[in-house]
Amino acid sequence: MNKFKGTGVALVTPFKSDFSVDHEALTRIVNFNIDNGIDYLVISGTTGESATITKQEKKDITETIKKVNGGRLPLVLGIGGNNTTSIIQEMKETDFSGIDAILSVSPYYTKPTQEGIYQHYKAISAASPRPIILYNVPGRTMSNMLPSTTLRLARDFENIIAVKEAGNNQQQYYSLLKDIPDDFLVISGDDDLVLGATLAGGAGVISVIGQGFPKEFSKMIQLGLEGKAKEAFAIHYKLMDVVGYIFAENNPAGIKAVLSNLGLCDDTVRLPLVPATEDLKQKIADFIKQL
Repeated sequence: MNKFKGTGVALVTPFKSDFSVDHEALTRIVNFNIDNGIDYLVISGTTGESATITKQEKKDITETIKKVNGGRLPLVLGIGGNNTTSIIQEMKETDFSGIDAILSVSPYYTKPTQEGIYQHYKAISAASPRPIILYNVPGRTMSNMLPSTTLRLARDFENIIAVKEAGNNQQQYYSLLKDIPDDFLVISGDDDLVLGATLAGGAGVISVIGQGFPKEFSKMIQLGLEGKAKEAFAIHYKLMDVVGYIFAENNPAGIKAVLSNLGLCDDTVRLPLVPATEDLKQKIADFIKQL
C-alpha cells in the first residue's frame, strides 16, 4: 500500500503529427517525472486517451514505459470499462510482469445501480492478478459510486486496496476518510482539491498536472502528508491558475499544451478531441514563463 502514497501521475500518450504513438517522447516524459520526484506512474488512464488507442498500441505503450522505468517506480495499469466480461478477458490476455496494481474505472454510460457497481467490482476482484484501485469519476461516467459502496468493497475484498476519488466533491472525501479501514487508501483524482483531501487524511494523488510540474507538485503532496499546511498551500497557490487552464477545454489537450511548451512532446490529440486553442496555449506559455 505504501507504494501508492504520494504523487502518482496519469501519463499522457504522446502522438506524432501523423497520430502515431511517439515512443521517444513517451520516454522523455517518463524520465522527466522519475527524475523530478514522482512516486508512481499510471498507464492508459483517461489522460492517456485510452478510449482511442488500440489493444496493440496499449501493449506497446506499456512495454515502453516498463523498459524506461526499469523497476524504478511502481506502475499502475488502467483496465476498466462498462463491460465486466470484457475487462476480465483483458486481464487474462495481459502480461502483468512489472505491473504493481490495476486502476479500474467505475462503469460508464450504462449507469448501473450501486449494487451493480458492487457486483462489477466483485467479479473483477475475483479475476484480478494484481491489487485493484477503484476509480470514481462521475463527471465522465455519469454515475457516482457512493462512499457506502466504496467502503463496502474496501471491507469485503482484500485485493481492493484504494480508490481514486475524482468526484470533485470535498464532502465526499470526508465521508470516505471518516470511515475507511486502516488498510485502504483514498487517493485524490482532483488536482484542485487534492491538498485539502491529503491534509484530511488522504494518501495523495493520481495527478494530471503533476507530470508537467513534477518537482513542485510532488513536494506539495509530501508537505501535505506531513501535515505542513502553510508550506503546502504556498505551492498550491503558485500552481492554482495552471490547474484551471489544463481542464478549461479538454483533458489531455491542456496538459499536452504544457508538455509541448516544455519541449517534451507534441500537443497532438486524437479525434474527437482537438488541441488547445491558441488563446489557451498563450495563457499556459505565459504561466510557465512567469513560473
